[in-house]
Amino acid sequence: MMLPGSSVTDTRRRRARLIAAVAAPAAVFLIVSLLGATAALSGTNEITVPGAGITTMLRTVLLAAFSLQLGEAAANRLARTVPDAPELTPRSWGLAASVAGCAAAAGQIAVLAGDGSLAAGLTGGDLVGTYATRPGGLALLEANGFLFAAVCIALRRPGLAPAPLALVAVGEALRAHPEADSPLLGSLLTLIHLSAAALWAGGLVHVLRTMRLWRGRPDAAKALLRRYARPAAVLFAALAVTGTLSTLRRLPLEAALTTAYGRALLAKLALVAVVAALALAARLRLPRSPDPNAPSGPTRPARAEAVALAAVILVSAIITALPLPAANG
Repeated sequence: MMLPGSSVTDTRRRRARLIAAVAAPAAVFLIVSLLGATAALSGTNEITVPGAGITTMLRTVLLAAFSLQLGEAAANRLARTVPDAPELTPRSWGLAASVAGCAAAAGQIAVLAGDGSLAAGLTGGDLVGTYATRPGGLALLEANGFLFAAVCIALRRPGLAPAPLALVAVGEALRAHPEADSPLLGSLLTLIHLSAAALWAGGLVHVLRTMRLWRGRPDAAKALLRRYARPAAVLFAALAVTGTLSTLRRLPLEAALTTAYGRALLAKLALVAVVAALALAARLRLPRSPDPNAPSGPTRPARAEAVALAAVILVSAIITALPLPAANG
């Protein structure tokens, strides 16, 4: 028989673990996003980009929101193809992701208007004038994409929400390649790279959430992870090809260690290698485990893979806040 005091203690411990589980990643996110660009620029003699820390934070939220919403739509479609699948589905994060993405895009406009300061942009910056600039116009396009997606979800038409997210993908592709030399090729590579990364990361998160909900149906959970693993391999190949081509276009080999862009890119490549190893471990465990949620099943490395993918998104956001090597001679 459980004593009342022990029940209260257990509740407090669970609450403390939950707070720690949220606070620790949040603290890491804040520290890395605020200091990541500065650390990458250390010793390179490159000019520090104004507002790099707040820009990194906003862009991380934007990329994460895009990934979660696009991945959720794809994972829900996969779940419907599982034979005899439970009707239970995780609570949608689509509306929250759309609102967060819209706020992050709007925040970038304010940072541009305030010359690197979010507060200055909100209080005294020339927001209207910023819309007329290329970065401001693209940020406005992305904000509208998230806004239209939120409207679709609010009107109970979640199946239509991925369509306006195309504005976000196009805006990101154009923003990343303002160069005069073959900008369309660069934008196309970024469009494919971003879409594949969003489907991989966001899809995995929602698949894991669904599998947790289907704990009582291990066969269905295993079938869902297997159906995700097949297109994930194609997405990884697309990421590898487009990432390699984009790197060869933009980063001279001799600049890999001497520029902030190159250092951050090497860190991203190392994280992607970790992600690939965890993904392989999960796929190797999948056929041997009757219950994917068991301790020896594929769920544990798949969760670690999702965490590593979140780190990849953060480093990708840092990269977008750094000066390009070509701009520095």
